[in-house]
Amino acid sequence: MKTTIPKNTVCLWFDKEALDAARFYAATFPESEVTAVHHAPTDYPSGKAGDVLTVEFTVCGIPCLGLNGGPQFKHSCAFSFQIATDTQEETDRYWNAIIGNGGEASECGWCQDRWGLSWQITPRVLTEAMAAGGEEAKRAFTAMMEMSKIDVARIEAARRG
Repeated sequence: MKTTIPKNTVCLWFDKEALDAARFYAATFPESEVTAVHHAPTDYPSGKAGDVLTVEFTVCGIPCLGLNGGPQFKHSCAFSFQIATDTQEETDRYWNAIIGNGGEASECGWCQDRWGLSWQITPRVLTEAMAAGGEEAKRAFTAMMEMSKIDVARIEAARRG
C-alpha cells in the first residue's frame, strides 16, 4: 500500500507527548484522526530507539505531524488553530474539552491546551460580524473584548445594536 504524503503538513513540536495530544485532538474535533505512529529507529538526542518519534494526524481535516523533539522548543500563541463553531453548544464543547483537559482560558475566544498549543474557538457569528464592517463590526468587537469564551447571544445582540 502506497501512502500519499501531503504537499503541506503542519509540524508541531512536542517534548514527549505528541501521541497523547494527537489522540486528544482526534477525540475532540470532527474530521480528526491519528493516521500513523512512527518509532525512532535508533537513539536520538532526546530519546531512545523505539520511542514514539512522530505521529501523523489530522485536526478538522488539516494534516499535522507531531514531532517528539524534546524540551528545547515550546509552543507560543504566534501559532494557533482557529476552530469555527456554529452554536454556543459547539463553542462550549470544544472550549470545555480543552480547558477540562488541563488547558487554560485566555481572552477573546483564545485558550491553550495542556501541551501549550493555542486554540481560537470562534463562533461564525463573530467572524460574520467582523466581515460586515462598520458599526456592526465595532459593536461585536467591543463585546468580544470583554469575553474569555465567546458568548454567541451577546455577539448576536451586539450585532443588532
